[in-house]
Amino acid sequence: MQQITMTETTLRSDAGSRSPVKADRRAFHEMLTPFPVAYFTGAFVTDLAYWQSANVMWERFSVWLIVAGLIAAIFVALAGLIDLVGSKQKPAWLHASAYVFAVLLSVINVFVHSRDAYTAVVPTGLTLSGLVFVVLLAATSAGWAFTSPHRVGADK
Repeated sequence: MQQITMTETTLRSDAGSRSPVKADRRAFHEMLTPFPVAYFTGAFVTDLAYWQSANVMWERFSVWLIVAGLIAAIFVALAGLIDLVGSKQKPAWLHASAYVFAVLLSVINVFVHSRDAYTAVVPTGLTLSGLVFVVLLAATSAGWAFTSPHRVGADK
């Protein structure tokens, strides 16, 4: 049987030294943004399914996905405001405005989907869902952040 003996171990932190690895700090809203994007994309897919099948189940799924996307978008907006106030990052106005435009289209879309029967989805609801999908695809193509990664006044 082998025996291991420890002799005098000192654990101390050297306050003067810095770690050569910097943590990649991501904005909080950047972690939440994929959720509404996924919900709105799902609504577009279920609208396409409804258009092909005329099964009311797909229309109901679309309504729920749009509502869930709008609720998630509220949390993204709050997180984005917190990120802007809490850090010295510049807003990426093009991405943020495209995202706001997509959310406003989704508000209209949920009202369109609240109508009765086939006209709730075809053609207006399907068109709005497709437009939201394209706008979000363009807005998030470069990444999920609505703030520029370059900090104001910070050296690189």
